[in-house]
Amino acid sequence: MEHNKKIKVLFRHRSMEIGGVEKVVLSMLNNLNKDKFELTICLSLNQGELRNEFPDNIRKVYIAEGKEDFSKNPIIQKIQLARRKFRLNKIDKNPRLTDGILKDQYDVEIATTYGIYKAVLNSTNKESKKIAWLHSDLSLEGFAPYREEIFKNMQQFDYIIYGSQQCKDILTEKFPDLKLPPGEVVLNAIPIKELKAKAKAFIPEFEELPTFVSVGRLHYRKGYRTLLETHKKLIDDGFDHRIVVIGDGEDYELLSKRIEELNVKNSFKLLGTQMNPYPYVSNADFYIMPSESEGWPLIIAETLILQKPILATNVGGIPEMITHKESGYLTDYSQEGLYNGIREFLTNKELVQHIQDNLKDIEKCFDNEKIFKSVENIIENLYQSKIKNQ
Repeated sequence: MEHNKKIKVLFRHRSMEIGGVEKVVLSMLNNLNKDKFELTICLSLNQGELRNEFPDNIRKVYIAEGKEDFSKNPIIQKIQLARRKFRLNKIDKNPRLTDGILKDQYDVEIATTYGIYKAVLNSTNKESKKIAWLHSDLSLEGFAPYREEIFKNMQQFDYIIYGSQQCKDILTEKFPDLKLPPGEVVLNAIPIKELKAKAKAFIPEFEELPTFVSVGRLHYRKGYRTLLETHKKLIDDGFDHRIVVIGDGEDYELLSKRIEELNVKNSFKLLGTQMNPYPYVSNADFYIMPSESEGWPLIIAETLILQKPILATNVGGIPEMITHKESGYLTDYSQEGLYNGIREFLTNKELVQHIQDNLKDIEKCFDNEKIFKSVENIIENLYQSKIKNQ
């Protein structure tokens, strides 16, 4: 009978605001073999636009309420937030409380990002095998204050899945003495059919001017501040174009204010979060990604499949995805780099056509089956070693 037992797998994740990692989590829960695995997702916060998008056969539990379920009254909301914070801290200090929510024992527990490593390591279930997923380039300046702790956490996992070759290689290169558990690179899967259908859902209103679209969180590491300054310079130099940014985040206010100051309200637009950004990507002339740092950005793969020429900074896993002047255009992360790239796309018709032609068969490069198979093998191998040790 033992052979037919499903492997119980727990995914732990913070919350479901729209983002690359959230899509990876959803694609795993949608595609891992249901005959082999019994899957549970545990969110720290039941919040975000994608919080109800899990497939029906997946068990979903959460530790605390999402903001969506809070009162509209600002005073009551403050109390609810304080209570939630208290609850999360309490659970942090006493992981047994999570057991009361999970009401189950798992064979394998998976931490989807470094922010949730601690929660998985604190699991009271000492028998389970634990997997850490890493999507970030930990050598970046921004990680300096937390790096030691992230490394210390990573060392306690049984296995590490890296979201790009670069985020694995950079650790060996920059931290050669760091001893880490075994691991491998598994790229993110793209639901191609679904993506193409979504891209046809509607046609956004764009002006008759060259339009760049970008989808991302408005976080300083995503480079939108730099992009905005570059845009203003290009407009002043007579290169007329439009930039449309989809996404929300802590930089929203700052960027809105700067757009007013630079007087580019008509040419640089912030559309906020859109449940379906793909029609914008599909109907724009170009895609632009001005990030200072990235892992293996799903949106780049999705945009390649939608056959849009991409201008992106040469960071993280992006050069694994785009060949300069063949399947896209890579630039330095700087005003000058972005300026030259945008100008090139606006003036060099032959280059754009060349890139466009090269995107016709790009889909063949994305093998989802292989990706899900890799993750299934990792889980099964860890499970087998757990059984052996019992």
